[in-house]
Amino acid sequence: MRLILLDNSNEIRGNFYPLALSRPLWELRCGFNSLGQKLIAKVGANDVAYFVPDYMADSYRGKVEWPVNDSSVLNGDDLLIVDPRLKAESFNITAKGPSEVGLDEQGNVLYARIAKDDIGKLSTDNIDTFIANAKTKLPNVKSELSTWQYIWDLILANAEQITADFAAAGQHGIEGTVEQPNAIRGSKKDVYIAPGAMVHPMVVIDAEHGPVYIDEDAQIHPFTRIEGPCYIGKKTILLGAKCREGNSIGPFCRVGGEVEESIIHGYSNKYHDGFLGHAYVGEWVNLGAFTTNSDLKNDYSAVSVILDGRRAINTGSVKVGSLIGDHVKTSIGTLLNTGSYVGPMALIMATGKPLPKFIPSFAWFIEGVVTKGFGKGKLYETAKIAMSRRDCQWTKTEQTMWDAVFEMTAPMRNQAIKKGRRAMLTR
Repeated sequence: MRLILLDNSNEIRGNFYPLALSRPLWELRCGFNSLGQKLIAKVGANDVAYFVPDYMADSYRGKVEWPVNDSSVLNGDDLLIVDPRLKAESFNITAKGPSEVGLDEQGNVLYARIAKDDIGKLSTDNIDTFIANAKTKLPNVKSELSTWQYIWDLILANAEQITADFAAAGQHGIEGTVEQPNAIRGSKKDVYIAPGAMVHPMVVIDAEHGPVYIDEDAQIHPFTRIEGPCYIGKKTILLGAKCREGNSIGPFCRVGGEVEESIIHGYSNKYHDGFLGHAYVGEWVNLGAFTTNSDLKNDYSAVSVILDGRRAINTGSVKVGSLIGDHVKTSIGTLLNTGSYVGPMALIMATGKPLPKFIPSFAWFIEGVVTKGFGKGKLYETAKIAMSRRDCQWTKTEQTMWDAVFEMTAPMRNQAIKKGRRAMLTR
C-alpha cells in the first residue's frame, strides 16, 4: 500500500495562511510533530508520496526523501490518498479494502482508497484528473471524519495534543543531564528528558497539570520554569524563560521571556523578554526584545482574524494571539494586536502602539505604514545570512518558491502600500 498526501486546493489552503504559504499543510505542527507524521504513523505507511502546489514542488523536493508531484506513483500498488487536514487520532480508514472515495458535506474528497485492480479505470496523467476520475467512477461514501479547519485550531488543540503525544511516545525519566539544584513538581512519570539534553541548575519543571518532554540536545538555562503540557524540541535553548502550559517549541529555537500555549515551528528566536501567547510562529523568525502580542480582548469577546486582508473571520475563541509567517523580523518593542496576521518575509518597526491586525507578506512596516522598503532582494539577503548562522543554505529553489509567494501576495501588499502612501501625504 502506498500512502499519498495531497495538498493542492488553494481555497482550503488559505485557511492556514500565513504558515501554509511556504509549506504543505501536513508540515504544520501540533503537539510533538507535524500533521503528516501523525497521519503516516496512524496508517503505518512505509511507502509515501506527496502532491503539493506546483510553486513549492522543487523546494519541497529538496527537503524530503519520498517522491513529490510524480504521477508515476499512481500506478503499481494499492493507494490510500489522504487530505492532510484529517485529524490522525480519528482517522479510522483501513488501508486495505474495496475502493471508495470519502467525501465531506461539500463534496470535497477527504480520502480515496483505491485498489490496484481499479487503477486501470482511471487516468494517471496528473493527480487532479486522477482524483476527478476516482470521484466519478468509484463508490462514494459520506465521511464524517474530523478535520482541521483553520490555522488557529492547531494552537487551541496544542496542549491536548502534547498530552496525547506524550502518552503515545511511552517515555519518561531522565536520560539527559539534570544539574542540581532543580525542582520537578508533579509525577516524575510525566517528565522525559532525552539523551543529550542539559537542564541547568535553578530550573523548575512543573508536570502537575500535564507532561513535559525535553527532546535531544535541548538546553534549559537557569531560572527557566516549564509548565506542562509542554514539548521542547531538539537543540532548542530556553534562556530563563517563563514557559507556560501548552507550548511546542522547536527544534533549533532560542526562547526567553514568557510564552503560553504557542507553537514555534523551528529555527526561530525570541531571545528576550516579552509575551507570546496563543500564537503560531513559523521558521527563521526573529522577535526583537520586548516584542509582545495580545491574545485576549479587553471585553473578553471572541477574537477575529483577517486571513485575506479583507474580511474578518470569527475564531469562536476568546484567546488567539498572532499568526507569524516564516522569516518575519520585528524590532524591539513591537506590539502585536489580538488575532494579528503577519505575512512571511515582513519586516516590522515598532510604533509604540498595537500594530494593524493584518500585515501583508514582504511588507516593510515603517513609521506605521506598509512600504516597499528596500525590496525583496534585501529580505532575501537577510534570510540567507540568518540561515547560514544555523549551517543551513538558502537555495535557488527556495528563492524561486519565495518569488512565487511574492507574486501571489502582491495584490494585498500593493493595496496596503498605496494606502500607506496616502497616509504619509496627509501627515
